Amino acid sequence: MRISDAETIKTPIYANPAAVGLGAFGATTLLLQFHNLGFVSVNTVMWLAFFFGGLAQLIAGFQEFKTGNNFGFAAFTTYGAFWIALGGIWLNNNLRFGAISGTDTGWFLVVFTLLTIIYLIGSMRQNSTLAWVFLTLFIGFILLDIGHLVPGADIFNKIAAVDLIVTALLAWYLMAHIILTPLGINIPVGAPWIKEKK
Repeated sequence: MRISDAETIKTPIYANPAAVGLGAFGATTLLLQFHNLGFVSVNTVMWLAFFFGGLAQLIAGFQEFKTGNNFGFAAFTTYGAFWIALGGIWLNNNLRFGAISGTDTGWFLVVFTLLTIIYLIGSMRQNSTLAWVFLTLFIGFILLDIGHLVPGADIFNKIAAVDLIVTALLAWYLMAHIILTPLGINIPVGAPWIKEKK
């Protein structure tokens, strides 16, 4: 079909799905740390993990796919699936489908620790706030790995909780940047840690 000079092709304008993805990631991470510090039950976190940390992040990831954002697509779907799987572990333990030990959960966390390294490297090329999100997330995973895999090292889960509260708040800060900056409220996110060579 030939398009005349008078006709124009309108490029669809998409909202930034990272706003929802970061909000979901931050909220579920924050509530889990409240559980790790003894403030709320794991059952409360479980349902948030299924629907906000899990489902909402998966949807955000699929929407990032439409925009061509490889990093956002991979990150949101990865951590969305993480939350659904972790919620499944808690549901499994509640319903006693099969035995899942703390060590089993530890190795589950190790897998996501290794995946987080890739996202940490990628985040360093984007902006400093995103890099801080993934750096604190990586540190938090390492602390949780130790807390679950090393006998008598439960204190590391508490230390991880403090670190991951920072992660959650940084994710919300980045969400605020995405939502408020187009409205004329400048929320700086900082320069990339690793800049492209010219």
